[in-house]
Amino acid sequence: MSLKENMSALKEELSSEEKFFESAIRTERFVKRYQKPLIAVVAASLFAVGGAIGYQMYIKSKIESSNTAFNALLANPADKNAEATLKNDNPKLYDVWQLSRGIAQNDVTVLEKLENSDAFGVSDIATYEAAAIKGDSKALDMYTKKQGALYKDIALLELAVNAIEKGDTASAHKHLSLIPENSPIYSIAQSLSHYGVK
Repeated sequence: MSLKENMSALKEELSSEEKFFESAIRTERFVKRYQKPLIAVVAASLFAVGGAIGYQMYIKSKIESSNTAFNALLANPADKNAEATLKNDNPKLYDVWQLSRGIAQNDVTVLEKLENSDAFGVSDIATYEAAAIKGDSKALDMYTKKQGALYKDIALLELAVNAIEKGDTASAHKHLSLIPENSPIYSIAQSLSHYGVK
């Protein structure tokens, strides 16, 4: 290599080192200038990640605790500790358990308490079951008029049977005609309409 080429290579090397040091100095100035906000951002990020992990662990422990309590209640419905744990850890699952107990024991009081439950379907089923157990035709009729009632067709069939027992065939036909063709109990309603109501 010639002296000119060596000088040129040396200048390029010095120029690149100079740029490296210049960027290092800029970075150092930036860090010194924004040191507190950068520390705050890093600390906040660590707290957020730690909080999210802690919250997930808390939710997981609540689920495990409520599942254990639910299984204990299935084995022994009189277990008050398991009942209290389930009620505190998972109120919606507790409402489902109460609903199953209320239906199994025909306990209208329990079912009426569940008519305002937030758990999916519990309020609806409790309303229907309470009316059916009491034999309350007005409550069943109001239930059939509820938007999205899960047991609407069964309630209509029950109202028709009650009307047949009272000798009110017109009312029975009216209730049976409200059961749609796509209902699983449509064929039962049709049979009752043709053979049960004269």
